[in-house]
Amino acid sequence: MAEKDVKTKIIESIEKMTVLELAELVKALEEKFNVKATPQVAVAPTTTPQVEKEEKKEEKKEEFDVVLKSYGDKKIPVIKVVREITDLGLKEAKELVESAPCNIKEKVSKEEAEKIAKRIKEVGGVCEIK
Repeated sequence: MAEKDVKTKIIESIEKMTVLELAELVKALEEKFNVKATPQVAVAPTTTPQVEKEEKKEEKKEEFDVVLKSYGDKKIPVIKVVREITDLGLKEAKELVESAPCNIKEKVSKEEAEKIAKRIKEVGGVCEIK
């Protein structure tokens, strides 16, 4: 019963305090117990967690792979571009192009990946950046 009396007395004391006195009490308690009395407000996410993870992954990603999906209607021009990009011989470049989907270049910067993809698309190939 003594515990209830202590709590009751504290509550009665607080009820009699002014707003300024309450503010000072809160500040003193924060300092004494090294805590913050600010309310935690839940903020609704603006995007779904999956979209947020993908955005973070994209932002952090510094190395990209260029994947040839298909050589399209014009295999020979695509082989020529792949040879220039990879420094492969004719036979190796032909085998690489014919084995699509396959990686043409791996771990390149975003700018370089975009240039490679643009060159492949210009000659009729289909590729994507991962």
